[in-house]
Amino acid sequence: MTDIVDAATRSRMMSGIRSRNTRPELLVRRLLHRMGFRFRLHVRTLPGTPDLVLARYHAVIFVHGCFWHGHACPLFRLPATRTDFWRDKISRNQKNDRKNRDALRASGWRVATVWECALRGRAADPERAVNQLSGWLKGLAPVLELSGVQSN
Repeated sequence: MTDIVDAATRSRMMSGIRSRNTRPELLVRRLLHRMGFRFRLHVRTLPGTPDLVLARYHAVIFVHGCFWHGHACPLFRLPATRTDFWRDKISRNQKNDRKNRDALRASGWRVATVWECALRGRAADPERAVNQLSGWLKGLAPVLELSGVQSN
């Protein structure tokens, strides 16, 4: 299947996609802040530049887009065009995610991943997701992964 827009238009569209301050990230930040949590944003000295860093809890939070990080949920679908390119790109993103998570864990950080599908889509309940995140922050568990996909 061919693209419905020309290459220049597609390039302009793709360049407008942000990696910081995305809607899901802003939602998590707003809800956590409302609950009294204070954090730093995008600390570049930490592996993977976590979206939120809560030093008081020695915890970091990544808010991942389901498409860009290849999450197995209804929000992810591999594009029909240039599939090899996208498969390689998403695979690299997943590899980098694992490497960064392992490096953070090795240096004693607690790591949470909040998937976009936990915040939007049919199974999404942002308030519930942030309540779980809050409970994790106050607890001692080393990792947390929140998604809208129901586990059996």
